[in-house]
Amino acid sequence: SVTNPGGTMTKSIVWLASYPKSGNTWTRIFLANYLFNAPSPLNINKVTALGLGDSVRQAYEKVLGQKFPVGREGASVPYRTRLFASIVANKADMNFMKTHNFNENVFGIQLIPDKYTKSAVYIMRNPLDMVISYAKQYSIPVDAAANLIGQSGNYSQGDDETIEQFFGSWSQHVRSWTRKHDYPVCVLQYEHMLADPHGQFRKVLDLLGVPIDEERLDRAVRFSSFDEVSKQEKNIGFIEKPKESDQLFFGRGQSGHWRDELGADVVKRIRTDHKAVMKQYGYW
Repeated sequence: SVTNPGGTMTKSIVWLASYPKSGNTWTRIFLANYLFNAPSPLNINKVTALGLGDSVRQAYEKVLGQKFPVGREGASVPYRTRLFASIVANKADMNFMKTHNFNENVFGIQLIPDKYTKSAVYIMRNPLDMVISYAKQYSIPVDAAANLIGQSGNYSQGDDETIEQFFGSWSQHVRSWTRKHDYPVCVLQYEHMLADPHGQFRKVLDLLGVPIDEERLDRAVRFSSFDEVSKQEKNIGFIEKPKESDQLFFGRGQSGHWRDELGADVVKRIRTDHKAVMKQYGYW
């Protein structure tokens, strides 16, 4: 969080939002390196110092003062407001929070409440590439992953470290975050980030109102590069990698590899399910 003693108690959460495996971690590692102004690459396992994720079980248990039930769909939803209220009570000007949840209501409750939200960064990725990483992360066949990302009821149950997350379908997720909101949303596309990281991350800093120092920006881009973070993961591991995954979290850092890896039936399935949104963002 960025401290401002004169800040208000509300509307300080800055969401770093995405469907899984779309560039959220890269964005957070860049921001951590830029804002902490590290002289050498920040340890990737220290990125949580930038802010919490809204699926961290420990955060809810701390607020509630008790253990949280595992595997009960929607169990966490009524308590989200209490968690966010406890976060904005620090009176910081900005509190970063990572989320993979869609921006909709679940059981009549806003998952991303306007009353605490200052702004959001939304990162999307071509679903044809994303689905390959998604399948590897959750250790499921790619055709099963393609089916899941087309389902409005797609969610992750959680485990002993995380609570459930409501993804919805990829198209539903993108629409929920990119539609008009009462707060500014900076929309990034993973492919544009690969092509021009300096320009894309400059947009994020502009949204945050953080002064841009070109030398510092260049250093943070280098310190968050795929080569750097994948080297760190091989040396020290990455605490955010799901336990069920036997793959590296930082897999390839590329775009367009779906052409070599996806069967025609999976491509057809994804294009059928997500045609309108894919066309809107140039993924067709």
